Amino acid sequence: MNLQHHFLIAMPTLQDPLFKRSVVYICEHNSDGAMGIIVNKPMENLTVDGILQKLKISPAPRDSEAKLDKPVFAGGPLAEDRGFILHSAQKTFSSSIRVSDNTVITTSRDVLETLGTPEQPEHVLVALGYCAWEKDQLETELLENAWLTTPANSNILFHTRIAERWREAAKSIGVDIHNIASDAGHA
Repeated sequence: MNLQHHFLIAMPTLQDPLFKRSVVYICEHNSDGAMGIIVNKPMENLTVDGILQKLKISPAPRDSEAKLDKPVFAGGPLAEDRGFILHSAQKTFSSSIRVSDNTVITTSRDVLETLGTPEQPEHVLVALGYCAWEKDQLETELLENAWLTTPANSNILFHTRIAERWREAAKSIGVDIHNIASDAGHA
């Protein structure tokens, strides 16, 4: 089973505050483990424009229609000071890794320098930090029913309202996440 370019959808029973009601986009999954970015937990009071200002990146020429007031996401508990940019695949950068035909993850500054300019990728999601699972750890969590999985789609990743991504990701596989019991009974 390879879950690269899939969403992990937290089950209602998953109560860890970081992962509760989370949607994780899996960027890499192989026999050594998995790596992903939480895509529905925006950081408080931090926008893409704020990141660019902190890094002293001033887009030029600036595209007047560019929306840099988008939130930055808390991508996970590891390397929380490191940026991970998920974006559409029309263009790659110095440290881009293609996750799927349509989605790339980049960690280099050069992608940030295009934001707000005509050169930026069409769709962009900026996160600080990432999630990782060691060998067989994710598979164990799946067997314990901590997560649902579904192939990722760019509509949920880039266009669905943040507050609705958890519900919409589950809905994409026919699950009404709010109707799943959070406690199991014993007879």
